[in-house]
Amino acid sequence: MSESTSIAPPELVGSPTAFPVAVGRLFGVSLGPGDPGLITRRAWALLERPNTVWTYPVRSLRKESYALDIALRAGLALPARHQPLLFPMTHDVEKLARHWLKAAETVQALLATGVDVLFLVEGDASTYASFCYLARVLRELDANALIDIVPGVTSFNAACAQLQMPLSEQDDTIAIVPAAYGIAAVEKMLDDFDTLVLMKVKPLLDDLINLLERRGLLPHSRFIEKAGSPVERIVYDVAELKGTTVNYLSLLLVKNPDRVRGEMQRGCRKKTSTEIEEETQQ
Repeated sequence: MSESTSIAPPELVGSPTAFPVAVGRLFGVSLGPGDPGLITRRAWALLERPNTVWTYPVRSLRKESYALDIALRAGLALPARHQPLLFPMTHDVEKLARHWLKAAETVQALLATGVDVLFLVEGDASTYASFCYLARVLRELDANALIDIVPGVTSFNAACAQLQMPLSEQDDTIAIVPAAYGIAAVEKMLDDFDTLVLMKVKPLLDDLINLLERRGLLPHSRFIEKAGSPVERIVYDVAELKGTTVNYLSLLLVKNPDRVRGEMQRGCRKKTSTEIEEETQQ
């Protein structure tokens, strides 16, 4: 035996601290909004890795996971180890906190065994995604947790591509906002932005249609549901949706071509007097 060879002392053989298990890493794997062809090469490579655990959000234990469906429609094989994580649709803060904590604890326990955990996300993991809450609570449980985010195509980027509508041109301003902020907030944004992306429009769709009709913006508005999926729906005449029920995964793209803008100054627009006055009052 060479002098450089060492053997663990007998008391350490078989000890859990003799050969510590490396901690796994959590990946937020963005899958795009529904078309498997929009899964990035990096996400695909991670999903093909052996010895990982897939986790995915469900709204209830009786519901299927939309994110998982994207991966399966892509032809990716479901690994032996996979687990749904419950992220209920509710505004009850305490209930949400309980489920976020339970999901984070489940992932933390898996990571502690040395396995990498992939959390599947429709759209982009950093844009209105359940992964944001999971990662935040996991960091609260363990400040040293290893977390990676794999970026992906958002639903509104995919919608613009399907509609052949530019999201922005030149110095256009853009607002991306959940419609739940309310009609008053949306109306104010119509004065300040050239393009509005209104997410999760289902609860306020009729009110939004009334607002857009009053502002003369219905001809410049488009509705898209489950962009890129086999059941994608595009509606050009948004007014015909009034009184109907739409899917949670739907959005409105609103262009505001007649918005009053400031003058250009060295490539940037001057602020209007109204904007300057509002900033002075703050």
